[in-house]
Amino acid sequence: MKFAINNQVILSREPEGPLAAHIGTFTAFISAQGYALYSIHRQVHLAACFSRWLKQKGVEQHFITSEHTRQYLRYRARQVKIVQGDAAALKHLIDFLRSEGLIPAEKVSALRPTPVERCAQAYEQHLREARALAEATILNYVPFILSFLKWLFGDGPVALSHLCARDVVTFVQHQAPRLHMKRAKLMTCALRSFLKYARYRGEVVLDLSAAVPIVANWSMPSIPRAISADQVHRLLVSIDRRTAIGRRDYAILLLLARLGLRSSEVVFLELDDIDWNAGTLSVRGKGGLHNEFPLSVEVGNAIAAYLQDGRPQASSRRVFLRAKAPIRGFQGASGVGSIVRHSLKRAGINAPTYGTHQFRHGLATEMLRQGASLGEIGDLLGHRHPQTTMIYTRVDLEALRTLALPWPGGAQ
Repeated sequence: MKFAINNQVILSREPEGPLAAHIGTFTAFISAQGYALYSIHRQVHLAACFSRWLKQKGVEQHFITSEHTRQYLRYRARQVKIVQGDAAALKHLIDFLRSEGLIPAEKVSALRPTPVERCAQAYEQHLREARALAEATILNYVPFILSFLKWLFGDGPVALSHLCARDVVTFVQHQAPRLHMKRAKLMTCALRSFLKYARYRGEVVLDLSAAVPIVANWSMPSIPRAISADQVHRLLVSIDRRTAIGRRDYAILLLLARLGLRSSEVVFLELDDIDWNAGTLSVRGKGGLHNEFPLSVEVGNAIAAYLQDGRPQASSRRVFLRAKAPIRGFQGASGVGSIVRHSLKRAGINAPTYGTHQFRHGLATEMLRQGASLGEIGDLLGHRHPQTTMIYTRVDLEALRTLALPWPGGAQ
């Protein structure tokens, strides 16, 4: 006798076992996450089979753990062919049961951190709470400090008071040749930050941050790789705005190309950041700073088109959501990077790179050629220091000669 679940899924028999009473709620949960009907049917069918197996094994609801899903998959593999995604489907079920308080959270025996790890964790906490640095900066800095401490102290106790300038210089000389110039510069920034933190804690008397060697500035010797205005136009024209995904991608690309936003700024943009009446956009920039941008008609119309006819229904407040289940905001900047990369390839555009930063470079370059000042460019891109904006003056010397403002720090 067939059995219907929420008028969505038909099972060959009525669910039984410790999870039978929760199959309907689970079905509603994954349906709200935006999964396709086939995927919903597959996950519900697997949940019912898992519940029946638990009954056979005499496992009660409050004793269910992730280990039971592994045992069941081994059992199932002997009966039928395992389908790719079965393990993920059972993980969804376990996560749902935990979130509803239907099964207890598993106790994971935490490994005791080593002295080096404890020191790095304290530094990470300082960056997050005392310095309020952006999460991306913290994620970049901490691994370098872990490597530095492991190189110095191994698994033994951490004695920062024993640090000397030679230790710092030797580490940089050893690591820098192995890294890309940009990563090497990031490593030295992390070291200076950590050594200032150690001095602040009173564990180091001297200012060893001054001993960190200076890595050649990666931005000045080379011209920033900028996508041209013509390539941007061809890319935007190539987007199929008749589809929901096309409307989303078009709006994202406009934010990159017209406002010069970073990919992370696009990812974390929320609905409340848009002031439609004032025509402004509030963007979370580096270091937790908020920058306000004017919302042009072109960009505003693109975002509105996506919100009205393209954005899936979801509880998330993010402006841009994934197109595939689970429906939620992108987890990181790589989601926007993937959109840029695939869009450029589909359009057959031989851009300088497949990254997102070339749009910031392209916007700055175009502004410079049209006579904008370094200050205006820096304000739009959210630069805190004029030196950051000065790299664009290498792009077009002819445009530079038309600037009325004096060179920063130069003769009047």
